[in-house]
Amino acid sequence: MNQMPYYLADDFSGPFPPAHHALTEPDGLLAVGGNLKPETLLQAYCQGIFPWYSDDQPVLWWSPNPRCVLFPHKLKISRSLKKTLNKKIYEIRVDTAFAEVMQACAAPRKDEAGTWINNDILNAYCRLHELGYAHSIECWNNDKLVGGLYGLRIGDMFFGESMFSRQTDASKVALENLCNTLKPELIDVQVHSDHMESLGAELIDRKKFIEMVNSYSKKR
Repeated sequence: MNQMPYYLADDFSGPFPPAHHALTEPDGLLAVGGNLKPETLLQAYCQGIFPWYSDDQPVLWWSPNPRCVLFPHKLKISRSLKKTLNKKIYEIRVDTAFAEVMQACAAPRKDEAGTWINNDILNAYCRLHELGYAHSIECWNNDKLVGGLYGLRIGDMFFGESMFSRQTDASKVALENLCNTLKPELIDVQVHSDHMESLGAELIDRKKFIEMVNSYSKKR
């Protein structure tokens, strides 16, 4: 087992080291450095790896074990969320305000010191959006963006990145739309949170996750 993360040159072009070489402490850290070019990012996601780092750090690449995922058919709809959905408060739009969704996800949140969605990340994923890989699911109310999420769709995999909500249940409504309208085979949630667990997310072994990525990312 590798005891140190791999170091990648600025002109790194892949492939990434195998995900099972990631450290156990900190959980899932696999590599340091490299770049955020579209081909680098796409190769990372197809190997079950994603970037996550702060402004004062080099690019850090992760593949935690276990992996948090959401099977769309297992999405939990609470009584209150069902009421919100039935009221049809929000208009759902797809890919009409991708950069704006990312910027909203990057805004400061209660009990959080900062954000990992810096300008380099914003520019990199906007480029993936231009190329047709990154997508936003948006909730609008009176022509105002009030919630949504973004991520990458590769084949029948959706790699979720972040979500935000400015009005009640707005991000949950976006997630419900992703699950029941776009219907990917699997949604990658990356890391566990109580919030996502309450919506039906679960932990699976990294090996199983990567097997699913290998299968589902080649579909469509």
